[in-house]
Amino acid sequence: MKAAIIVEAGQPPVYGDFTDPQSAPGKSLIRVTASSISHVTRGRASGQHYSADNTTGFIPGIDGTGIDEDHQRVYFLLPDKPYGAMAECCVVDKTHCVVIPDSLSDAEAAAMAITGMSSWAALVERADLRAGETVLINGATGASGRLAIQIAKHLGAKKVIATGRNSGVFDDLRLLGADVTIDLSQDKDALEQAFKNEIEQGVHIVLDYLWGLSAELLLVTAARASPDGMPVRFVQIGSVGGADIKLPGAVLRSSALQLMGSGIGSVAFPKLFKAIKSVLNTAPLAGFKIAVNTMPLADVSRAWAIDNADARIVLLP
Repeated sequence: MKAAIIVEAGQPPVYGDFTDPQSAPGKSLIRVTASSISHVTRGRASGQHYSADNTTGFIPGIDGTGIDEDHQRVYFLLPDKPYGAMAECCVVDKTHCVVIPDSLSDAEAAAMAITGMSSWAALVERADLRAGETVLINGATGASGRLAIQIAKHLGAKKVIATGRNSGVFDDLRLLGADVTIDLSQDKDALEQAFKNEIEQGVHIVLDYLWGLSAELLLVTAARASPDGMPVRFVQIGSVGGADIKLPGAVLRSSALQLMGSGIGSVAFPKLFKAIKSVLNTAPLAGFKIAVNTMPLADVSRAWAIDNADARIVLLP
């Protein structure tokens, strides 16, 4: 069969021939119809994600959509190694598959699942969002952040604050449900004041997709400006803004700040998969929107090089 293959560590996948997978008891042989190039897929393929095993000679892609042996349209997660989702076929544990709603296309489901799970699991499983609370999304201009705005509002957030460096898309974020936008490209003093203004009014949850300097400033400002006794639940999800921060111990000792992570390892797999199913089943009813850029699997090397955070690239075998 044809597939995208990681043949050298740190290099983009190449399109080529790979041994056909074989089904087994408890497994489903999936004919793949769509697979997304998500941040976690890139990270695991390059060996840079914390869950990667740094091997070569495998097919990347941790999830996708396809047709199972019962001729059902399904979303699947974590195919059996070395068969990833970026191939014509893969083998998946039957418990890792869920039927896709009829009104959701294969490409939309593939693009939305992991992207939406990141915020759904963070809000439900880690931060325990309650109706009427305020959520600040740090790094909301990308596909994950845009979906996080919609999911936060759907789950009951009264106010959503969205941050990002690309102020040119702030009107789009407001249409998706953001009540306030904060430009991260302004100077440090202005940014700190913008954070302070919102935190003083009450921010209950921060979903952080960036880490780096903006997260550092947010944490310090939250410790200083949050109303007495109000615990800000800070959930760390991604680190595209930097791998490390400087965090004074006094920030944690002097405030009710709750710092936690959300992802593979901090949330049990059944709960992550439950979040994915919730996103896919809710999307048609709630009208969740995600920008999708579909490309042929044969163009995987070119697709891998595209750096467009606004739209999720989906490969079609």
